[in-house]
Amino acid sequence: MTMDVHVRDLRYFVAVAEDMHFTRAAERLYVSQPALSKQVRALERQLGVELFRRDRHGVALTGAGTALLPHARRVLADWAEGAAAVESARAAQRSTLVVGMSTSPVRGGLLPAIRSRFTVANPEAVVRLRQVNWEDPTAGLADGAADVAFVWLPLPGQDRFAWTVVAEEPLLVALPETHPLAGRTEIDFADLLDEPFLALPESTGPLRDYWLALDARDGRPPRIGAEIASTEETYEALAAGLGVCLVAEGNVPLLTLGGVTARPVRGVTPSRYVLAWRREDGRRPLVRAYAEACRRVTERA
Repeated sequence: MTMDVHVRDLRYFVAVAEDMHFTRAAERLYVSQPALSKQVRALERQLGVELFRRDRHGVALTGAGTALLPHARRVLADWAEGAAAVESARAAQRSTLVVGMSTSPVRGGLLPAIRSRFTVANPEAVVRLRQVNWEDPTAGLADGAADVAFVWLPLPGQDRFAWTVVAEEPLLVALPETHPLAGRTEIDFADLLDEPFLALPESTGPLRDYWLALDARDGRPPRIGAEIASTEETYEALAAGLGVCLVAEGNVPLLTLGGVTARPVRGVTPSRYVLAWRREDGRRPLVRAYAEACRRVTERA
């Protein structure tokens, strides 16, 4: 006996079994009576048994039909429950926006301001924040874990993404307070060429190169003092004297805690912090609404 039975065929069988009348069942299912009869016959051939006795007195279930009926009803109920669960998940996905980030945008209450503007315009939407390790420079965009993300440029596979700039900021160098260069008010990057630098993981590709300022080294390879993958790791490495690192102006408060300071640097390209999304998601209503909220807030900042 083949078990490759369609849910539609079980639905037709149950409708006839409940009405004991092909015409009434067809009307309830919004199909023609001949089409319904044809499908029930096809189901009987597939199962190799008769499910109904048909004679001039009407329709009745056979023993096989009586045996099948409770199971068919259970399958249909389970399928309806499964379909409802899928629809619920789909609706939740449509109304939920996942915002990825590896470093919180602490700049002047930016994140709460964006959320506030976004939720006023989209009161039914749910915003979920997803903190991502620095090993993923796209903060969840590349693998689909985030719908939008606060990230630094440049990104690996940058052509895949669109963005709106949140902040363009000068770079400073973070270093231990006891470092010989810490007494200066400003530092030339040329004076840092021989310093050990803290580096992002190699998986970050062009972003690692940016924070090592490869374009300002005239081909001289950087000395790597340690690899770091979070703000906490960076602070600990700085405090331990394992190296120095470039930091955007807006993130200086995250690192200049006890024993660490920061000084402006000449000769390096300013940083760009952006809200990014996958280009193919640019037409999604929630993505567009969050990006617009971000634009409005940053324009007023």
